[in-house]
Amino acid sequence: MVDSRAVADKTSYRDSGVDIDAQDEALREVRHIARGTFTPNVISDIGSFGGLFRASFEGIDKPILVSSTDGVGTKLRVAAAMKVHDTVGYDLVSHCVNDILVQGARPLFFLDYFATGKLRPPVMTDVIRGMARACRENGAALIGGETAEMPGFYGDDDYDIAGFIVGVVDESKVITGKDVREGDILIALPSVGLHTNGYSLARRVLIEKLGHDYQTILPEIGKIGEALLAPHVSYLKQLMPLIDARAIHALAHITGGGLTDNVPRVLPDTLDVHVKLGAWPVLPIFRYIFEQGNVDRDEMLRVFNMGVGMVLLVGRDDVDTVVKHFTRIAQPYYFIGNVVKGSGKVQYDFPPAGFPSWIE
Repeated sequence: MVDSRAVADKTSYRDSGVDIDAQDEALREVRHIARGTFTPNVISDIGSFGGLFRASFEGIDKPILVSSTDGVGTKLRVAAAMKVHDTVGYDLVSHCVNDILVQGARPLFFLDYFATGKLRPPVMTDVIRGMARACRENGAALIGGETAEMPGFYGDDDYDIAGFIVGVVDESKVITGKDVREGDILIALPSVGLHTNGYSLARRVLIEKLGHDYQTILPEIGKIGEALLAPHVSYLKQLMPLIDARAIHALAHITGGGLTDNVPRVLPDTLDVHVKLGAWPVLPIFRYIFEQGNVDRDEMLRVFNMGVGMVLLVGRDDVDTVVKHFTRIAQPYYFIGNVVKGSGKVQYDFPPAGFPSWIE
């Protein structure tokens, strides 16, 4: 005889807030999306315990694997408020691609981690679609990932994402910064927005302090939410020909820490960089945060990219090669400074007193 009370008291995983059926539904769509990024070296399917990738590197004599992992921070709050989720997936891949690019590596494959309080399959698949689009653009395979439904840890509508990338570079082309010399020239490539850093401060100023919402439209900036969701740029296609030509001494991806903390990561201890503020156009959203938010100038330079997404340190003999390449592909660039003797820091050349604005 079955005790009816025991049957009624049975507890399921769904009762705990985890819906395996919803996960299966989402993963069916994810499998389809990811397959569109597969390269010939992928020899496993989504859903395997591990992703399999054939280690065949044509044209590379001594392959060095380069790996990195990152997230997109509180940009996710903006995505949730705007109900736009594909762009943060795109951002995640672009960020990781740039992080290995600075050492000369091409991406091979990418894996993601998606954690949420309650799985919303349309949200998750939008995020993955953004990742897949960026993977295709950068020649990387979205080879696998992990989905974690964690009720009680995240709110029902909260989610977090992280990305893991592996790339390859020939040992002879690894960029470490050891070739940087006094007199090298700094060339900046523009960003299109905050990319994936500084969102906690931006939201603090724009939303909490100034009382705007993400639908507020500001002169020059446009709708705040859209400006904050401007995608993180990948510089792979623009820079790989120069890397192959060995025309770059070092690269610095300008992320959290801004120019102040990121450029020194590729400097020898005996050299500084001299950066001339005003040598590149600063995006209106940064000017607005600085002026209306009463943020210290040094804080701005250490938190935000200030309109610079990547910095090249180039020997004088290679500047012409770099300029001709960027001109040919219509890539905007700016000369922003040079390398000088020092101790591994950034020295800023501030405009004189009375200058209309240090960020003009």
